[in-house]
Amino acid sequence: MSILGTRVVRTEDPRLLTAGGTYVDDLRVPELAGAARVTFVRSPVAHARITGLDTSAALAAPGVLAVFTAQDMDDLPPPPPDGEGGPDGSEGGPVPLGGPWAEPLLAADRVRFVGEPVAIVLTSDSYQGEDAAELVSVDYAPLPAVVGFASALNPQALLFPGTDSNVPVSAGPAADGAAFGGCDVVIEHTIENQRLAPVPLEGRAAAAGWADGRLTVWLSTQNAQISRFILAGQLGLDPAAIRVITPDVGGGFGAKVGLDRDGITVAWAARRTGRAVRWAETRRENLIGMTHGRAQRQTLTLGGTRDGRLLAYRLEIIQDTGAYPRMSGFLPSLTSLMAVGPYRIPHVETAFRVVVTNTTPISAYRGAGRPEATAAIERAVDLFAAEIGMDPAEVRRRNLIPAGSFPYTTASGAVYDSGDYVRALDAVLAGAGYPALREEQARRRERGDVLQLGLGLASYVEITAGDAAAGETARLVVHGDGSATVYTGSSAHGQGHHTAWAMLVQAELGIPMARVAVIHGDTDVIPQGVGTYASRSLQLGGVAVHMAALDVKEQARRLAAHLLEASEADLELDAGSGIWQVRGDPATGQTWAEVARHAGPDGLAAAVEYTGGRPTFPFGTHLAVAEVDTETGQARLLRLVTVDDAGTVVNPVLAEGQRHGGIAQGVAQALLEEMVYDDDGNPLTSTLADYAIITAAELPSFELLASETPTDINPLGAKGIGEAGTIGATPATQNAVIDAVSHLGVRHIDMPATPARVWAAISAAKQAR
Repeated sequence: MSILGTRVVRTEDPRLLTAGGTYVDDLRVPELAGAARVTFVRSPVAHARITGLDTSAALAAPGVLAVFTAQDMDDLPPPPPDGEGGPDGSEGGPVPLGGPWAEPLLAADRVRFVGEPVAIVLTSDSYQGEDAAELVSVDYAPLPAVVGFASALNPQALLFPGTDSNVPVSAGPAADGAAFGGCDVVIEHTIENQRLAPVPLEGRAAAAGWADGRLTVWLSTQNAQISRFILAGQLGLDPAAIRVITPDVGGGFGAKVGLDRDGITVAWAARRTGRAVRWAETRRENLIGMTHGRAQRQTLTLGGTRDGRLLAYRLEIIQDTGAYPRMSGFLPSLTSLMAVGPYRIPHVETAFRVVVTNTTPISAYRGAGRPEATAAIERAVDLFAAEIGMDPAEVRRRNLIPAGSFPYTTASGAVYDSGDYVRALDAVLAGAGYPALREEQARRRERGDVLQLGLGLASYVEITAGDAAAGETARLVVHGDGSATVYTGSSAHGQGHHTAWAMLVQAELGIPMARVAVIHGDTDVIPQGVGTYASRSLQLGGVAVHMAALDVKEQARRLAAHLLEASEADLELDAGSGIWQVRGDPATGQTWAEVARHAGPDGLAAAVEYTGGRPTFPFGTHLAVAEVDTETGQARLLRLVTVDDAGTVVNPVLAEGQRHGGIAQGVAQALLEEMVYDDDGNPLTSTLADYAIITAAELPSFELLASETPTDINPLGAKGIGEAGTIGATPATQNAVIDAVSHLGVRHIDMPATPARVWAAISAAKQAR
């Protein structure tokens, strides 16, 4: 029996739970002995000209080794021309815009968001750095702040001189009113998908040293190799002169793809001073300095017939990109691609505008454009269902793409590989006891209970490994003692790669997992790789490991045939014991150790760069059951029942862990989290006392139903699972809260559905009645 598909506990956990992880700020390696601490001087205002900058008092402070400003960074390559952008290392991936939109490492003439770096201070310890940073005197001449969508679209308040608007990127046709002409019912609504902070347990951190003309950087990142590529471009160095090492990483969620401006600045400081430096941000720095996510205003128009058939859909997006367009139009492009969701809607239109504002820049956050698409279509479907008086489950069932239609090309151009969307919906409805829940809801409404019950559905499909053409690498070595080592271009930061990759090796070669080591995140050891994001690891990195194991297996077959003086065709590998033998003759058995030793001192080895994949499209349905106190507006999630189908599952424990984390973050967006700015661009949620991350106390035990619909795109049949929970849980929970008070006349509540916002919606509906 193969180990694949069985519940194997994570091999990473004993070390993490006993000795603990070793993160960047924990490193005590000889190269970082005596490292200077880097402290950033950050702008306290959202938009201003810098009219003066004096570092003399800071330089005179105890323990200060150096102070640097933009004027000191005269050894950097020029920024890219307009419309080109810097490298991110992936094919067809997002690149920041250059030209007038270019973002400096340290602000020189103008600051554009609270938290933007203006200078760095190098000190003997971090406490001295905090004191000295306050002594750097910066004169700011305030400028009008651009905050919010309406302000950004006002051409009178420009963030970037030399431009004629705050819209660096736009795409999509004008609305086609004729497309809705044949519809009995058309609903239109504008909703907001609020700005979120990723809040990884470990914030951003970097350490760097310069010696013998070579830069070594220790970095909390999701991909060491891409980080090296970015550093080479930004610092004007040959990639061979840079080594990036990734130790344990305490969460990334997309915000640690590559490295951002602050990490580059730390590396520059090491090269400039010729000494080791290190930096780990505070939690407030993390909340205002690390990129944020989401931040879309969406106008939905959905039309169809009174018997529930959806005929036309238009989604218009305004994407707040923050102070600098780091992602260009990448995020709303993904939202547009996935706009139609799992539904068969004949006519689909999308258009978007990207706007700059005086707020923290926006980048990828778990799901990166796909949760926004699902949130839009799922709210639209519920609004449509309410308008025609049909149960939202039935509207979904009538419009989901049938199982026999795959591969299916959507009106927006996505090619869905495989799926059974109706089965996922029905499984969730049955698993939750949907009819009984509706009956309970009706009883509460009839009694006029204070605590009302709401049911929220979300059927979704998402794209994973969207950059599949970039591929992934793996190298597998079977050593003379019979153990094996996997060198992977994927970058683990909580997903369980070490467990999964060892399972793949054991399944193919019979080498026990305990004897399989997995190494990642060192560009000297693994110079080529892409990393971990976009739910790509198993279907690209895992397939590369699988293919490397097949290669090693064939090499071993030839060697074993020579050792046993037998035909290759007569040999077999007992995958249960890892023994090579002549078929039907166990007495001839040769172990992996014996075969690998025969290969020479370096053992058996195979290297694979897998580029044969294409994007895959996981799918599912979530049902949220919420309770709302109609007197206070307090919403509480009671149940969450989900199907998250990601193709063939290698290890249910790992898949369920990804679902748990994603669902928690999705519910958090629906109920609690939001980065808020005042009209002057001051962040009002810059500490964890103000930014309401979710805890176990706000979450029920999730009811996870199993479903596997393999894809034929890769030999493992696997799709991505890392972001599914975030995509489905958010609109399901939002829909549940709205459903709980819909009988009172509430049509929509923007996220997060806080008590104040729910209470206000109930009050407004009462006044309207």
